[in-house]
Amino acid sequence: MGSSKSATMSMMPLILAMGLIMLASIEVVRVTLGTSLNIVLGPLVDTFLIPFYVVIIVLSAMTGFYSSIIQKYTIDYKKMKETQNRMKDFQKEYREAMLSKDEKRIKKIEGKRDGMMKDQLEMSQAQFKPMGYIMVITLPIFFWLIYRLDHYDALITMPFVGNVHLTAAILGPVPAWMIWYMLCSISLSQVIRKGLDIGGI
Repeated sequence: MGSSKSATMSMMPLILAMGLIMLASIEVVRVTLGTSLNIVLGPLVDTFLIPFYVVIIVLSAMTGFYSSIIQKYTIDYKKMKETQNRMKDFQKEYREAMLSKDEKRIKKIEGKRDGMMKDQLEMSQAQFKPMGYIMVITLPIFFWLIYRLDHYDALITMPFVGNVHLTAAILGPVPAWMIWYMLCSISLSQVIRKGLDIGGI
């Protein structure tokens, strides 16, 4: 009972984030969150006249920073690495037993399966937990970008594409601003993680 309650609590940030995604389909919610955040982020464009593609770099750097910090304090990378190594050893041992057709050994190894499945589930939950926190912070930023770019003539030069509006779809339905945001966030987060000495798996 206790472990079930703990698992539910650990998933709460992700549940909240999924709720925000569902609310994103409601225009009034997107606009309300976008206009609210515009009070804080709007001056970057309106007062300081920072080009929008640079604003996205700044926001993606923020994303990389708080994502790295959240992961640092919510994921036990040492334990996760140990779990991965145990899974690899289990799979190797099971494969060898199957090849040797040693029924006694196979039965013994299969007895460990439930424990390994439990460890794998805990590892998956540990990875989902920070995703929830990160999405709760990031989604309102996305809503603001959507709100502002709908009222702002911003261009960017993209490789193989040339000058395009930041709202133009350049990869299927995915707009240019989202591609630029993701590229900047992924690149900068690697630098931030290295600088903060945050481990990985």
